[in-house]
Amino acid sequence: MDERVVASLERARFEIIPMKGVDDQLPFLPAGVTVTVTASPTKGLDATLELAERVAQRGNPVVPHLSARLVEGREHLARILARLEALGVEEVFVPAGDTEIPAGPYEGAADLLEEMTDLGHHLQRVGITGYPESHAFIPDATTIVEMTRKAPHATAIVSQICYDPTIIRSWVSEVRARGVDLPIYLGVPGVIDRAKLLRVSLRVGLGDSIRYLRKQHEVATRLLTGYTPDELVGGLGDLIDHPDARVAGWHLFTFNEVERTERWRQELLLSLRGAAL
Repeated sequence: MDERVVASLERARFEIIPMKGVDDQLPFLPAGVTVTVTASPTKGLDATLELAERVAQRGNPVVPHLSARLVEGREHLARILARLEALGVEEVFVPAGDTEIPAGPYEGAADLLEEMTDLGHHLQRVGITGYPESHAFIPDATTIVEMTRKAPHATAIVSQICYDPTIIRSWVSEVRARGVDLPIYLGVPGVIDRAKLLRVSLRVGLGDSIRYLRKQHEVATRLLTGYTPDELVGGLGDLIDHPDARVAGWHLFTFNEVERTERWRQELLLSLRGAAL
């Protein structure tokens, strides 16, 4: 790995979840790194915005998730955008959201993004979701069509969890072949409990990656003893340098294991810097 990979790890993004105990992890967020805050179907967007405000008060750039299915309508959206502007938030991430019944008229992210454009907003950057593997309940053909709809309203893509670097690399090539040239942040699970990692993987429908892990003795052993994202970073690091890939960097899914994930990141950076000497 060269200096650009080290630089990309230095500016890796950290994703956190608005749930009990998250505030205990906030002190471990590195100074200056961008922090994304997910949206919970049970807690609603207020919990996301409140946590985003606490993160912003710490001085970290913050990216709230605006799950389309949690937005009640145009007036609700306008209030959210005004609140974000007052907080000085310049970037959001817009997924469809996991709630089964939408709170308003927005079935998917594209619907909300189109409404945001029609309404007008102050935001400088808008992220959208990319799926290297099949979504749990959205057909592949639909996710492809929806990316085409979303892309004109967005400035970047964040790939969802996938453990197989070969699948991720193929997906990046396919996205580019379809003419979508938005920068891509590669989503990587941080250092989290094995049971939690597998539970989340199954929930989001990552069947191919689970089968991959079963075939990879070394990776499976790491899961049993404590997962780290070294395999993914090692297998994808060269994409940072590839001009056709247009990879913007790393998006770390911490699942609120911020302290452990940051310890891993610092140890890897130390190792990479030492190897470069």
